[in-house]
Amino acid sequence: MKKIALLFIVLGVLCTVAFAAEPAPKVAAPGQVTVASVAVSAASTPSAMRGIPATASAKPALPAKELKTNRVFTISMFLAIIATTVVILVWTSGKTKTASDYYAAGGGISGLQNGWAIAGDTLSAATFLGTTGLISLFGLDGFMYAAGPTVCFLTILLIIAEPCRNAGKYTLGDILSFRSPSKMVRGAASVSAVVLSSFYMLVQMVGAGKLMQLLLGIPYNVAVVGVGILIVVYVSFGGMKATTYVQIIKAALLIFTAIILAGAVLWKSGMNPVALLDKVADNTAVQDHVRTLLKHPSAVQGFDYGQRFLEMGLFLKDPLDQISLGIAMFLGVAGLPHIMMRFFTVPNAQAARKSVVVAMSLIAIFQLMVTFLGLGAAVYVTPQHIMAIDKGGNMAALMMAQLIGGGPGTIGGDLLLAFLCAVAFATIIAVVSGLVLASSAAIAHDLYVNIIKDGNADQKTQVKVAKMASAGVGAIAILLAIACEKQNVVVLASLAFAVAASSNFPVILLALFWKRLNTAGIVSGLMVGAAVTIGLVMVSPNMTYPKKIAADAQKTIVTLEQKQTAGLLLSETELQTLAKARTDYARNRNGTSLVGLDAPLFPLKNPAIVSVPFGFMITFIVTLVFGSRRNEEMFDELFIRQNTGLGIAKADVH
Repeated sequence: MKKIALLFIVLGVLCTVAFAAEPAPKVAAPGQVTVASVAVSAASTPSAMRGIPATASAKPALPAKELKTNRVFTISMFLAIIATTVVILVWTSGKTKTASDYYAAGGGISGLQNGWAIAGDTLSAATFLGTTGLISLFGLDGFMYAAGPTVCFLTILLIIAEPCRNAGKYTLGDILSFRSPSKMVRGAASVSAVVLSSFYMLVQMVGAGKLMQLLLGIPYNVAVVGVGILIVVYVSFGGMKATTYVQIIKAALLIFTAIILAGAVLWKSGMNPVALLDKVADNTAVQDHVRTLLKHPSAVQGFDYGQRFLEMGLFLKDPLDQISLGIAMFLGVAGLPHIMMRFFTVPNAQAARKSVVVAMSLIAIFQLMVTFLGLGAAVYVTPQHIMAIDKGGNMAALMMAQLIGGGPGTIGGDLLLAFLCAVAFATIIAVVSGLVLASSAAIAHDLYVNIIKDGNADQKTQVKVAKMASAGVGAIAILLAIACEKQNVVVLASLAFAVAASSNFPVILLALFWKRLNTAGIVSGLMVGAAVTIGLVMVSPNMTYPKKIAADAQKTIVTLEQKQTAGLLLSETELQTLAKARTDYARNRNGTSLVGLDAPLFPLKNPAIVSVPFGFMITFIVTLVFGSRRNEEMFDELFIRQNTGLGIAKADVH
């Protein structure tokens, strides 16, 4: 009966979402909707896929400003992905009985399986769509975002994976409780896990809503609610087992898709990456785009704009910002709760290390393919077409897939685009499921079982509370995503890495390897480290500063009014620009940022270069000031356990 009820719940959600979609627009051919991601005629498409040289000097025709899909193909692909995950859910739901099953899949996931699941947990839709877009618009700067997720796992491999698997049970609070049995430590660890997961979850939920709204015509609110309900059902009924297998399938689909698309791009360059780079540098559209980024009204004689696209500094202009971003990514992933939980799903430390190696290999392959795909999009789709659809470049991968499939309006193009949309959707489902599970584990296991019930709760009650926590976390995620529909939440993703690197990572590292760490140091490191990081972001250039907007608008007004004073007529575009500038100036001239500032106090977008040392320093200083011999004596047990694995639970057989 439980499985039948589960199927009815999922089918109900699917029907609601399907009927909420807007009717497909009328087209000439029955069942065929133009995929307008690069909606230009065959003669003007800047694509070597159609036999036209990629270095053609002719400027591309004006593209359509919205992305349309074949609704039948896309919904079919979405339903196929969801149906697959539902089958997994039904299969695993009967095997999730104990707290160990729910939180850690009974510790019976193999190193190979866990490596694929970690890759699935790490490679989000933002990673795929966002990184491809950054590379297509900003060249080598975008490649830094591709390299980061690969390199960051070195920290986990060399420092975190084995000790955490040997010392922990389900959550960060389990590891820290070896150093201090204080409920304050459990509480601080659970708050940290929920806050970090919420930052990352909000980005994914908003992305899911926008993606389904854009591609299927589903109202944003309906899309968010539908996605939220599906995720809660997955996590509540299947726990870590279902989440793991969904992540494995999602990772396989994502990597397979990236390899196929990148292979098609390289095929046009003779499978020669150097030839692809030459095409990028020689492409007229890329050169014009770089000139626009550098704000050169006319080309500077002797300046190689194509080569400049392959150099640093088009997006991350401040070297300190680049270093700070690298620090956040290199150390932050080791402190993310949903990544850390994955090491409790394997039977021993050897499997934990193997899972990291597998994950690093898969992520490296994927990011290399994404790099080729982004460069191909710059050449064959062009930055101008990409920005016409989405200024952030997030549709670049989808546009490239449509082009590789045969172009606008073709069956192959529609099918490949629909498949990629479904894979992106599966990516969001898998990542958010892991985040909801991490949050519910922190609430149920740390707060309820170990703080409220003092560790005295039977298995059935623990699982019941965890499922209720999943529903609560899912409901909050839905409400926040609806409230933040029109807000820029992308900064929250990088903020999650910075907070994890500045609070969780210092405390984990010192808990595992510094004998003197105590309760005061743990709590202060978690709370103050996170607060300082968030505080720096609130006074950084990430925030909106109305007076700066007004100042920029004023410059535009002065320039265009001087042109009018000189007796020159403004074009229609210039008149619209002038009207918009006057509106922006009037609206923003007396405004302040969210915290009441006229300009940033902290100059960097990425605070890790300051907040990470501060996190270590505050943990170290507070520990020395409030020394505890009892906490020091408890280090010996943790040290032995983290190096030998004595006392870890026996794994279930899968």
